[in-house]
Amino acid sequence: MKKLSKYHILIGLGALIGGVGGYFYWREIGCLSGSCAISSKPLNSIIYGTILGGYLFSFTKDLKILK
Repeated sequence: MKKLSKYHILIGLGALIGGVGGYFYWREIGCLSGSCAISSKPLNSIIYGTILGGYLFSFTKDLKILK
């Protein structure tokens, strides 16, 4: 089995942070009318936050701390 690199661990961490952030976005801000595509349901907010967090943390590939 291959060992995970620091880069892949950071992407997973970013996805986890994004998912938690998506949940708190739904809980605190949410959508009162129910017509919002992302924040009308908690699962939608969590999935969107997970994807966004993983994507943003994927830019860490060129950081010096990973080398």
